[in-house]
Amino acid sequence: MADLEFERRLERLFADAPELPDARGFAERIERRLDRGWNLRRWLIGAAGLAGGVVGASQLVLSNLFDRMETAEHSARVLGQGLARVTPASDMVSALSGGYGVWIAVGLAVVTLGFAVSRVIEEI
Repeated sequence: MADLEFERRLERLFADAPELPDARGFAERIERRLDRGWNLRRWLIGAAGLAGGVVGASQLVLSNLFDRMETAEHSARVLGQGLARVTPASDMVSALSGGYGVWIAVGLAVVTLGFAVSRVIEEI
């Protein structure tokens, strides 16, 4: 078992630590360094996002996206016709196709918005 008197004395010593003569200058140097780091991070993240956007756009252009859209529309039409022939096998599928799926999506969106708002409030 730890000596309570020693621990209390130790806590008082740490609580009453003397202020060093260069404490203000030290704090200002650290704050400048931290601010510089955030600016650098913002620029790096922005540059990475820009590079990713350029790569993504070039891949879309080079992959003949517009020619393939016609094929995709045809495939979607065929798939839709095939799904129209299938009848729902369970109540869950029929509930989702009956309009309840929209309400489930709205509920999930509200929950997600709640998480986002709580995160913003936490940052403030």
